[in-house]
Amino acid sequence: MADLQDEQTALNTGNPAHATDTVETAPAGPGSTGAEDLPVAVEVGALERAVALLSVHPVADGHNTLLWTLRQSPYHDIDTPDTGVDTDIPRLRAGGVGAQFWSLMVPCEGVAADQVVSDTLEQIDVALALMRRYPDGLCLALTADDMVDARNRGRIASFLGPVPGRTLVDSLGVLRAFHALGVRMLAPAGAPWAQHDLTPFGHEVVREANRLAILLDLTGCTPDIACRLAGASKAPVVVSHTAAAALNPHPGNLTDEVLLALRAASGLAMVTFDAAQTGDSLHAVADHVEHVRAIAGPQGVGLGATFGAGPDAPRPTGLTDPSGYPQLIAELLERGWSETDLALLTWGNAQRVLRDAEFTARAAQHRRPA
Repeated sequence: MADLQDEQTALNTGNPAHATDTVETAPAGPGSTGAEDLPVAVEVGALERAVALLSVHPVADGHNTLLWTLRQSPYHDIDTPDTGVDTDIPRLRAGGVGAQFWSLMVPCEGVAADQVVSDTLEQIDVALALMRRYPDGLCLALTADDMVDARNRGRIASFLGPVPGRTLVDSLGVLRAFHALGVRMLAPAGAPWAQHDLTPFGHEVVREANRLAILLDLTGCTPDIACRLAGASKAPVVVSHTAAAALNPHPGNLTDEVLLALRAASGLAMVTFDAAQTGDSLHAVADHVEHVRAIAGPQGVGLGATFGAGPDAPRPTGLTDPSGYPQLIAELLERGWSETDLALLTWGNAQRVLRDAEFTARAAQHRRPA
């Protein structure tokens, strides 16, 4: 199977045009909400180079909440752009999205743990039904190789997760059941075993997740717990949607301390397009991407836009739906990013953490399940 290293030759030998002509607004992709949402004075050459790069190294997006939205509108057709929802297959394709983690999180404030399990299973059922309904667009993915296969066949590799960590109460059986259903990411935030400290049971959860190649998503964890989880896990951890607290002290954003812990653990911080966390412009999002790269390293930054909601969700100008991804890549090209680093940002880093998690799981297969 081809992976990022196999693809570098194709990337480096290509020579997209480096024209410097500018236009007042970049062309809108399918499903865009209008020219008023697009940045001005984007270099035509940079946008063309961005599209060319994404055709080889598409976006592996770490977080989309469409499944919860579809539970409210079960007959919604994602083969057709609809202004009522920001995610559909045409706009994913227009934005160069080649892999997507579909969030299985549900609103669970004050809800009993057994109800959270039931709701999560319902989310999984919605996800699997979605794959069956759109087999020409979406393909269930379980491994890094599946991610590449889907891309090569013109499908969007669809990973399931995260699931809420609070579904695990004194037993790892639920985690193993989720894995059997295809789940590949777990979010410890809010779980009793990962609140004020990582409990002995929490350490067991980490070990079992490592054994199953389930990624730990540290989104929403306190800095102390995030650092503890990053240190306890033998596989890379991820933060599926976040931004830099140094630029905006939003509670969902990562401090430099946590970004450094991710770097030490070969982890991945995926930058969101939530305007409350990043600011309301494409340039602000690019600033967060650059800060995360500066602290976590070129191999520690990815993209997790958190699309999947209705039109009222606050989005930065130019990034109101997945079709805006080429605009961000063009902006980073204009800032001097190399195509190699952009390939890591969009595809390579997500693929790498999946492969590393699978390697860790193979090494742990001798361990008997708890």
